[in-house]
Amino acid sequence: MSRIGNKEIAVPTGVEVTLESGNRVKVKGPKGELSQQLDPDMELKLEDGTLTVARPTEQKRHKALHGLSNALLTNMIEGVSNGYVKELELVGVGYRASNTGNLLELMLGYSHPVYFYIPDDLKLETITEKGSNPVVKLEGIDKQLIGQVAAKIRAFRKPEPYKGKGIRFKGEEIRRKAGKTAAS
Repeated sequence: MSRIGNKEIAVPTGVEVTLESGNRVKVKGPKGELSQQLDPDMELKLEDGTLTVARPTEQKRHKALHGLSNALLTNMIEGVSNGYVKELELVGVGYRASNTGNLLELMLGYSHPVYFYIPDDLKLETITEKGSNPVVKLEGIDKQLIGQVAAKIRAFRKPEPYKGKGIRFKGEEIRRKAGKTAAS
C-alpha cells in the first residue's frame, strides 16, 4: 500500500490545476506556471478542490509511479503557491561569491574564478556579511530545477571532512574525521 500515493492533494485557493489528454498537468498560481507530463497509466481525478492519483494495477512499476506522481503534483502545487528557497554556504578562507544578474562568480581557492550561469527561471542572490560565511541564495518555483542547480554549485568544491571547507547547504552537517596524530 502506497502511503504517499494514496494521499489526497488539496488545491489551495488561487491555484488552478488543468488536466489535459495524455496525463499532462498544468498548474498555475500566484508565483508562476508549471507543467508536467505524468505516466499515461496513472488515473488523475480533480474533484472539489482535491486532486487524487490512482494506479490501475498492483504491478511493481505502477506502485512506484503512484507515489512519484503524487509527489510531483504536490511539489508543483507547493511551488506555484509558495515557491522554494535553497541556501548554500561557502566555508573557507578567501571563499567569495558575487553575482551580476544570473551570472554567479565564485572564488573557491582555485587559481581562477568559477563562473556559473543560473537559468532564468531562478532568482539568484549573494549575501556577504562581515564575520559570517558568504551565502548563495536560490529562489524559484520548480523544486527539481532548484535542487539540480544547487547540487551543481555544490559540486564545484564539495565539503571536505578534515577542516570542513567547501560549499555546503545551509544547516548541513558534515561528518568530520580526525587528522593525523603526532608520532611519539
